[in-house]
Amino acid sequence: MAYFTINAVQLKGIAAAVPKNEVSNFDLKWLEAGELQKLISTIGIENRRVADKATCASDLCIAAAEKLINDLNWNKSDIEVIFFVTQTPDYYLPGTSLHVQARLGVSKSCVCFDINQGCAGYVYGLSLISSFMSASKLKKGLLLVGDTITKLISPNDKSLVPIFSDCGTATAFSYDENASAFHFNISSEGQDYSAIIVPDGGARNPNGIHKNLTMKGLDVFNFSIKKVVPNVSDLLNAASLKTGAIDYFIFHQANQLILESISKKLNLSETKVPSSLKNFGNTSGATIPLTILTNLKNKIKNKTLVLSGFGVGLSLASAIVKCENTVCSDLIEV
Repeated sequence: MAYFTINAVQLKGIAAAVPKNEVSNFDLKWLEAGELQKLISTIGIENRRVADKATCASDLCIAAAEKLINDLNWNKSDIEVIFFVTQTPDYYLPGTSLHVQARLGVSKSCVCFDINQGCAGYVYGLSLISSFMSASKLKKGLLLVGDTITKLISPNDKSLVPIFSDCGTATAFSYDENASAFHFNISSEGQDYSAIIVPDGGARNPNGIHKNLTMKGLDVFNFSIKKVVPNVSDLLNAASLKTGAIDYFIFHQANQLILESISKKLNLSETKVPSSLKNFGNTSGATIPLTILTNLKNKIKNKTLVLSGFGVGLSLASAIVKCENTVCSDLIEV
């Protein structure tokens, strides 16, 4: 168990942007009405957001960041750190965080990092930016997490099309020696890296023809229901907390069946486990902040949250976060 605690960093705000283009799973053509209804009830997804060809994850994250910066009344020149987490970067190189810094108009002294992470990416990113800011004492930072994952999915893939959506998010942090500690538990199952993969197009297989996302659904399901609960339980034990001390558990929104299975094993009531699946689907690394924003916008002040991401890698990351005066911006469409 990779359990650790980060001090002196406060979560100041969350914003999210989704594409305007909304697609209904009820309009899928390859299933009969009865089969379609069964699929939708199992995965819990009725509507998805799909970016157009010109829109990248950076565009969505920048829109979210602009909104959040405005709502926090921050001066852009004070932002000293940007971490950008995505599986769909604008370019093979350079890193997306660098031109995000320029497009946002943030100071050239800003430290920029890119992180290739997916379903666990929000918690991974949270651990990294808080660690960096705690150690460096840099005052203000932005964690940008988003994907236009639909660009990696074949329109003919009947198993993946109904699940995935696009989204970009921004989360703001400030250095504060009096802030409540963040607690983390992170683990990796790298031997199963091929369970969710784009096989070709990278340096190992640059000329291959399999450049769409593939997923071994049963393997991912088994991983999720077997590994997430111990990961969260170990985190709570290490932090000397019971489930009753947690106000909300925000899990990665993989699908409804996985969400219900994890909640049942942890003996959590529905009121403690919000979901954004119905209207937004699985937005990869962005699901956790998007779920907070769309379900708990006015409910997280002075609340303690467990955040748990799991998937691509295969990777697991859980965190305990105290929200004090965290600002939640209105969801925006791009």
